Amino acid sequence: MRVAEIAPAPARPVVEDVRPRVEDGRYDAKGTVGDAIEVQADAFLDGHDLLAVDVHYRHESERRWLREPMVAIGNDRWRGHLIPTKTGRYRFQVQARVDHFATWLHDLRARIAAGQDIAVELLVGADLAEAAAGKAASTKAGAKDRDRLAEFATDVRNGFIPDPDEVNDAILAGLVAKYAATGATTSSPIYPIRVERERARFSTWYEMFPRSASSDPKAHGGFLDVIDRLDYVRELGADVLYLPPIHPIGITKRKGRNGAVTAETADVGSPWAIGAKEGGHTAIHPALGTEAEFGKLLGAARDAGIEVALDLAFQCSPDHPWVGEHPEWFKHRPDGSIRYAENPPKKYEDIYPLDFESAQWRELWDALLDVVRYWIGHGITIFRVDNPHTKPFAFWEWLIPTVQADHPDTIFLAEAFTRPKIMKRLAKLGFTQSYTYFAWRTQKWELVEYLTELTQTEVADYFRANFWPNTPDILTEQLQHGDRRTFTLRALLAATLAANYGIYGPAFELTERAARHAGSEEYLDGEKYQVRHWDLEEPRSIAPFISKLNAIRHQQIALQHDRTLTFHHVDNDALMVYSKTVPLSTIGPLSTIGPLSTIGPPPTIGPPSTKLPGPAAAPVVVVANLDDRHLQGGWVDLDLSALGVDGSRPYVVHDLLADVRYRWEGPHNFVQLDPDVTPGHIFRIEAIDDAPVDGGLK
Repeated sequence: MRVAEIAPAPARPVVEDVRPRVEDGRYDAKGTVGDAIEVQADAFLDGHDLLAVDVHYRHESERRWLREPMVAIGNDRWRGHLIPTKTGRYRFQVQARVDHFATWLHDLRARIAAGQDIAVELLVGADLAEAAAGKAASTKAGAKDRDRLAEFATDVRNGFIPDPDEVNDAILAGLVAKYAATGATTSSPIYPIRVERERARFSTWYEMFPRSASSDPKAHGGFLDVIDRLDYVRELGADVLYLPPIHPIGITKRKGRNGAVTAETADVGSPWAIGAKEGGHTAIHPALGTEAEFGKLLGAARDAGIEVALDLAFQCSPDHPWVGEHPEWFKHRPDGSIRYAENPPKKYEDIYPLDFESAQWRELWDALLDVVRYWIGHGITIFRVDNPHTKPFAFWEWLIPTVQADHPDTIFLAEAFTRPKIMKRLAKLGFTQSYTYFAWRTQKWELVEYLTELTQTEVADYFRANFWPNTPDILTEQLQHGDRRTFTLRALLAATLAANYGIYGPAFELTERAARHAGSEEYLDGEKYQVRHWDLEEPRSIAPFISKLNAIRHQQIALQHDRTLTFHHVDNDALMVYSKTVPLSTIGPLSTIGPLSTIGPPPTIGPPSTKLPGPAAAPVVVVANLDDRHLQGGWVDLDLSALGVDGSRPYVVHDLLADVRYRWEGPHNFVQLDPDVTPGHIFRIEAIDDAPVDGGLK
């Protein structure tokens, strides 16, 4: 093909390495309503002309594309932001074009600095503005723009030199770029972002077994007892109450206390052995209450500002109705019997796994989708999914988008304590949040390494961590050999390192730490297999500490985000220092108006150094003593620029746990922590003039 046959001329700019993108757009990146999503890309072209680079985006339900200018941040890397306003899938792409007006202005100022004659160059700029005015006149809404551009062209022709730092000049330059753009535009591929509601990004979970909620030690608890416990859950500061499976429990091969193979007559069995003569996954265990009482619980929880999350465990007891109605949905052994769950040498004879590869897999998948829809119909919008890594990836890739297409507010938490790549794949497939390895990360180096991966790499584009220091299955060695100080430390770390975290209670706040046997992470007399009665007034309870911690989380916006996590140096490895700042979303759009943002340094992200933001939006610094036995001290070396703090002036660090203020100066300050008093400090950075100083660190 001859060159003459190519029309128009090929685009000169190059656009590469766009972020966020997950496997080149095969899967969605994740965002939250109202939170700015940072977009970066490499963009460059031949020669010395300047570029205008924009991010274009739209919600999948809309046809009109919105545009936000991007700014150069060095080495041909560009950054922009989009702020989604509703849940659902957004699509975006990065576009780059030659910015002739910005190039003219840049060269004009260089000629002025060199003392060169600019008379002809002013005519060039005026011609650009007049051409833009002509194009504006041809549009329906461009009459006002035409008049402003024509006046601007006259001013330039008469010797006016625009100042890119003046807002009005920048607006006019943006209009020139809008209407006078010439040459082909280079566009990246279109990439998807799944935008979810705020609770996807920030949540505080509390797990409770309803059957253990009765105030009568001899009674089986139920939904009405959970209602009576809601004030306690609210005072703890939880906004998600997670209930293990509430369905009928099978009798056949029922496990006894502490997982005994043989059950006694009075043993209640494991809630995860789902299904009995009373029904299966859409039925309620009669001992817990009626459907009406469950509805009453949901209403009371809503009134208390709490959402109820249900366990989604896609497995059956031998007594589940599906075993008789759909035996084809289960794997059979050569002798005709159904294969029970196994992880050799472990055997779970009270549970039948479903066969997702059976000849009738379509009918099975539809039935499981109906289960989710059934509970959504009853008001459930959060599901904790049991062992999702034991089901096909293709199933989740189908089910989650199918549910969210009709119910975009639905949240899925993956309970996937499995290999890292599998956990990440599940997140890519659509799981909103995921359990993590936090429970087993105890040393400073491994916490820093793990959190850096979760918050500062491409993993953060699609993986939302939910930190749990304990679960009914996980009583770590650290907790087993710890005491009250250990539990407060783990709560502090979980609540401040991650915006989403949860505890299994009341076992956690009552510092339950007896293991079933040496080397086991199972609780002795655990609730998985029996009804427990908990005395919530026990003196050893750390509930007041958790309440304070969660109150701080709800007050401090910085702690409600993960992407701003920054680790700071301290000269003692027993101490860990990290900070969070309020991200762009609460400050407003970053971009300047028009393509003149390509000239000069990029605008500053974060609070200005001259005036710190108010209490809710202030930076937060956490100092944690990882040694829960001994007093530790050290010199902290804060990165003040990351905190938006003017290092030339004193500032106040307000310990929100103890409600004490200290005057600090510069980046180097001494801290000392006694685990018998507190596991750490949660410092809010305040201006020196905002509050009196109550004390000083020595």
